[in-house]
Amino acid sequence: MLVTTSPQTLVLGGGCFWCTEAVYVRVKGITDVESGYSNGQAARPSYEDVCTGRTGCNEVVKLTYDPAQVSTREILEIFFVIHDPTTLNRQGNDSGTQYRSGIYFTTPEQKTVADDLVREMSQDKLFGAPIVTEVLPLANYWPAEDYHQDFFEKNPGQGYCMAVAAPKVAKFRKTFARLAKD
Repeated sequence: MLVTTSPQTLVLGGGCFWCTEAVYVRVKGITDVESGYSNGQAARPSYEDVCTGRTGCNEVVKLTYDPAQVSTREILEIFFVIHDPTTLNRQGNDSGTQYRSGIYFTTPEQKTVADDLVREMSQDKLFGAPIVTEVLPLANYWPAEDYHQDFFEKNPGQGYCMAVAAPKVAKFRKTFARLAKD
């Protein structure tokens, strides 16, 4: 009997969406990655709106994936390796609520996996500081402007991409080689 799985959607905020997107486009089983904004008060924010810090929106990536090829847990394990889940409203030099660590689930199962993983990592004290990642239902998602989509792919020589995104991609490839697309 052939078992089919429906694609799932999970949204992650791990700092600048250029960096997060650059990693997840390389993960087996992830069929679409879109940069956007979510979990704030603004329904259709622009990048300029979000940068003010007054919308409550987070820079995120919306992942569509085949759970038969990559599990929610594997996606979240990658997430916790490629960003710092212990800094509130900050990733490196990027600061503001739009850079907070967040997992925005679309199914009860995703919430359970996220909660379990955060609990395990907290008990094991993996990061030496408390995990501040919020785990919330997805709300108010809006795609980012076209020029933000596939930014790293289109601009690999751009300074921020070379200094921040490229090392995250390298870390992913080294840590999760089995999950990397060829």
